[in-house]
Amino acid sequence: MRGLSAALAAAVLFAGAVVSITACAAPGNAQRALPTAAITIATQKGPVKLTVELAETWRQQQAGLMWRKTMAPDAGMLFDFNPPQQVSFWMKNTILPLDMIFIRADGTISSIAANTTPMSETPVPAAEPVRAVLEINAGRAAALGIQPDDRVRGAMFGNARD
Repeated sequence: MRGLSAALAAAVLFAGAVVSITACAAPGNAQRALPTAAITIATQKGPVKLTVELAETWRQQQAGLMWRKTMAPDAGMLFDFNPPQQVSFWMKNTILPLDMIFIRADGTISSIAANTTPMSETPVPAAEPVRAVLEINAGRAAALGIQPDDRVRGAMFGNARD
């Protein structure tokens, strides 16, 4: 009987997870705005200040910027993967073209995937394990002079005051 109860509980949890994930898949189901934080990226052109939404939970990260129609030029979404890990993103159900900035634990930028294709299911992997990924409007990284090895400053990286 205990085995049957465990199996039933597992089935209910699985069904709930499927409903949660597919709820994000429908047009018009954009995730509500998340808590925000200020970050600064030290570039060769000078400091770049952004206000980013923090995607910290699994569910927030799964929904990401899906179905969002607009994003301010000085905004973005920062995905926290502490501890650092190998990650891969896709653009499924993401209407906005984005630049994906992969960030090491010390806040330095590992790599940038520029101008990702909206709605694409092609994986966009990090080149190495990363602490975070910053998504901003496509073309902004180049326009702002953001490059690999630039440093992101913020509370997440423990260097907000550096």
